Amino acid sequence: MEHTMEHRDAGVATAQVQRVEASRPLLWLSRGWSDLKRAAGPSLGYGLWVAVFGVALLAVAWRYTYLVPALVGGFLLVAPFVAMVFYALSRQIERGQKIDGGAAVFAWRRNFGSIALWGLVLTLTLILWERVAAIIFALFYGGEVRDLNTLAADVLFSGRYIPLLVAYFGAGALFALTVFVLGVITAPMLLDRDVDVVTAALTSLRCCLANPRATLVWAALIALLTAVGFATFMLGLVVVFPLLGHASWHAYRDMVK
Repeated sequence: MEHTMEHRDAGVATAQVQRVEASRPLLWLSRGWSDLKRAAGPSLGYGLWVAVFGVALLAVAWRYTYLVPALVGGFLLVAPFVAMVFYALSRQIERGQKIDGGAAVFAWRRNFGSIALWGLVLTLTLILWERVAAIIFALFYGGEVRDLNTLAADVLFSGRYIPLLVAYFGAGALFALTVFVLGVITAPMLLDRDVDVVTAALTSLRCCLANPRATLVWAALIALLTAVGFATFMLGLVVVFPLLGHASWHAYRDMVK
């Protein structure tokens, strides 16, 4: 027990946040692309599973059309946890180890308690966001959304549901901002060090406060590339998701000394 506590304390003590330039996220993407190429087999394989999961999620939600945008946003909320395997692959490359997709899948076991707790937090956040989205639609929308075309024409472009759009996207932005600020480097840090969820989340917050421009650019790039993945009916996620996962590892390495 004493050895574990000392290890944890050492991990916390070395969590020094570094300042980076606003253009740094482009370097993270470049390094992520390099990792993706070096671990192409397992990265694209797991990326395919993520894309299949995304398609299945939309298929289940399709009959409840008003929930499709909420679940797409929710997908982004849990993405940092799902990308754990790509952090592990990038760490293998960084350490000069043999690329082992199987070992990367189970890399979470070294800090199981904290990683499982973080996954639970993200899952509960997803459930809460889905409920909030449903309540907002129930309060502000009187009709029935039969399909996505109806949703776009009647809700987005008719001009009759401005309060609904303000409430919906305002709440979604608040959820996304909170998860991003507290989670931009949390999952990679939990994988890499013997720290608890609170320590990792506070370190993530410190990274954002120390690097507001860089993290804002990073958030915009994540949103843009993910939108490309969704616009290609999830096919683009086969590449986009691993790329962002690998790049997120380098974001963590760059901002946490």
